[in-house]
Amino acid sequence: MLEFTWKVFAETGSIDTYLLFKELEKEGQDEPMKTEHEITGIDFNPIS
Repeated sequence: MLEFTWKVFAETGSIDTYLLFKELEKEGQDEPMKTEHEITGIDFNPIS
């Protein structure tokens, strides 16, 4: 999400988009990084 928001800001120069980017960036620092597994909520149990 950060990358997309930055690209929009770079293309438009919108101050609102930059502020959104900074807010999202700050929220990301407050929370530990989530793995793709946690994001999707899918349990992976390989068949033995």
